[in-house]
Amino acid sequence: MHTKFSLLIVEDEPAIRTGLEDLFVYHGYAVDSAADGHAGLRKALTGRFDLILLDVMLPGVNGFDICERIRAADREQPIIMLTAKTADEDIVQGLRLGADDYVGKPFSVTQLVARVEAVLRRARLGIDRERIALGEEVEIDVRNLAGRRGTETIAFTRREMEVLQYLGANPDRAVSREELLNKVWGYARGLGIETRTVDIHIAKLRRKLEPDPAQPRYLVTVRGAGYRLLSG
Repeated sequence: MHTKFSLLIVEDEPAIRTGLEDLFVYHGYAVDSAADGHAGLRKALTGRFDLILLDVMLPGVNGFDICERIRAADREQPIIMLTAKTADEDIVQGLRLGADDYVGKPFSVTQLVARVEAVLRRARLGIDRERIALGEEVEIDVRNLAGRRGTETIAFTRREMEVLQYLGANPDRAVSREELLNKVWGYARGLGIETRTVDIHIAKLRRKLEPDPAQPRYLVTVRGAGYRLLSG
């Protein structure tokens, strides 16, 4: 890795925290850490880190609350949540609060490093200046991570906007989950990563864009093929 990225690890289990510190120092990162939620939140809100690895079960302030506070201050801060809570509702909650990804414990060290690198790779690409219009109701300002649906103002996370951009750049075909993981999240094909991240982001976007999320007219599913973004 040619650029030395800064990484904050918020993890209360000493053995895991030390192991992660050693792992990412070995891979060329500048690493800081926190052992509880209060210290983690203070450090996270400084804006000094390229990516935050955030455990969910923390003393003081839990990871969900920390993620929400970070997102309120900075919609573009890359966050990966580490969790032993792999029930669907916990995963959905973390991603709904704005995490870029989640990794369940116990995790593969190789896959964790790959996920961190993928999130950072996408964050470096930035967002092009452009607008997306969906019908007469929805207008999206890509650069400012904002939009409107009728008179309602919408705020997007960076990852949500990247999904919209990629689908918008491929309007004539369905885009598969695997392609979105590869092109938007930056995961190499064939890693065998199992994640509901794509589906959860699509559901979040539908709640923001669609008059009736249960019957989408703009962000539609093509059965067996993937997703399309329609102009209306």
